[in-house]
Amino acid sequence: MKAQTFLPQDYHPAEDEPFMNDRQLEYFRRKLEAWKQELLDQSAETLEGLQYSARSVPDLADRASEETDRALELRTRDRQRKLVSKIDAALRRIETGEYGYCEMTGEPISLKRLDARPIATMTLEAQERHERRERVHRDD
Repeated sequence: MKAQTFLPQDYHPAEDEPFMNDRQLEYFRRKLEAWKQELLDQSAETLEGLQYSARSVPDLADRASEETDRALELRTRDRQRKLVSKIDAALRRIETGEYGYCEMTGEPISLKRLDARPIATMTLEAQERHERRERVHRDD
């Protein structure tokens, strides 16, 4: 097991330090784990809320409104479930030493991009190329 890296409370990755050093990896690992825990907590709250709201509402308009709210909540939770799997994949990349590098080009992903979207797997340029190709093929 790897020794835990000391990380000051106010630490933020900087461009002038070696890319994906132990501190940066620990910073992103903690950020990803906190995000994952937040999503899991929200999912638990949703389940509790759905259990309490599973009551019979006599008014049809109220019932329809409640069903719409439930459907929207379930769609949101499904998106978050997919997000949790992306977070897990990012955590695995940290463990294997692949985190922070573009899966298309192998180039480092900017720290600003990773800080804003820690599950990013491509540089901004590679992501834009990928999305352009997707649009072209989708129009066929």
